[in-house]
Amino acid sequence: MPTNIDRRRFLEQLGAGAAGAVALGATETALGFGSNDTLQVGCIGTGGRCRYLMQRLAQIPNVRITAVCDVWDQHLEEGRKLADSRATATKHYRELLERKDVDAVLIGSPDHWHVPMTIDACRAGKDVYVEKPLTHDLSEGAPVIAAQKESKAIVQVGTQQRSLPQFQKAFEILKSGALGTIYKVHLTWNRNQERWNRRRYGIDPKTVLWKEFLGNAPEQPFDEYRFRNWRWFWDFGGGIFTDLMVHFVDVAVWYLDLGEPATVASIGDHFAAKGLWETPDTVQTLQRYPEQHAQVYFEGTFVNARNAAMLEFMGTEATLYLDRGRYEVLPERRSKTPASEFSLTKNPARGADFYDDVEDGLMHLANWVECVRTRQTPNAPVEAGVRAAAAAHYANRALREGRTVGKDE
Repeated sequence: MPTNIDRRRFLEQLGAGAAGAVALGATETALGFGSNDTLQVGCIGTGGRCRYLMQRLAQIPNVRITAVCDVWDQHLEEGRKLADSRATATKHYRELLERKDVDAVLIGSPDHWHVPMTIDACRAGKDVYVEKPLTHDLSEGAPVIAAQKESKAIVQVGTQQRSLPQFQKAFEILKSGALGTIYKVHLTWNRNQERWNRRRYGIDPKTVLWKEFLGNAPEQPFDEYRFRNWRWFWDFGGGIFTDLMVHFVDVAVWYLDLGEPATVASIGDHFAAKGLWETPDTVQTLQRYPEQHAQVYFEGTFVNARNAAMLEFMGTEATLYLDRGRYEVLPERRSKTPASEFSLTKNPARGADFYDDVEDGLMHLANWVECVRTRQTPNAPVEAGVRAAAAAHYANRALREGRTVGKDE
């Protein structure tokens, strides 16, 4: 558990893990480099999230960032500063994929580019860490799974909860039967942030390869607000469901082995972002999984932070609470299940989006690097990314069509 206090010990363990792989005979990966050799990584889409991950990646032993790519001059230059001093910089990601000094790629592009870039990287013989949601549309699931299987690339999706110790420990508790039968899962991601204010960024269109940014999106004139706030526009993102819900619905999918929902109903409103965002600032969705006898309910908003970011598995014997800092087992009355808890953080606040002393990004990247070297399945494989994103896509489809939808249509 790499808190600020024991970060050094965690990084030493990472180095020992790489050395251990060599000692066990795993001296060469499918890509042809030794487990203790330098892993050369190219980073595509070096915006804020990608640069956060680049900083963590640089802390993992025997990893070097050898190339960066972004369609905007400013982000390209900021990414270059975090890379190796000899790193190549390009505004065309296919040029990066052609390089022999790139073994693997970290993809931090907008959502609508995740699958095309992942497929191209797999076909180029690169391993992939790709931010969530993996898909931008339900139709993208099968092709990206096929590309990964055909290439045998190691693909890790950025749903980092799967690498957090409390989520792994809580999984064991749920599977032990201590919670009883799970019939309902409650997910929330509530923020009180004024993200909708239109501001002037002063971006010179000449510094952006706008057509490259658009990709498969419809042709449209350059709009600096859409460019900087793409998550809230249907051409590029999917709003709260794909940006936030997908993290915790992924945990529900993982714990309960859920497939696609049979029926989904959603509502959404523009309470504060009307006339600016295309996606709502306040949403709810209810999803039924009759084969697992379960309901999954999510609520998210930007106008109130009650409950913040958390999920609860509601069982007949106990409720399991989880967030990015802890788990808690809360027994039902007259239940024989004992109360318990486990925390990674000293922060007493529940439901925080991020905790300063919990390096979830570092842990998830470390798992990916280890799997690149050993060719083992990572914690968040491509199939899991497709299933989690599908739940968000069904939620958005029900919202936009104003009706109940489901997998059997």
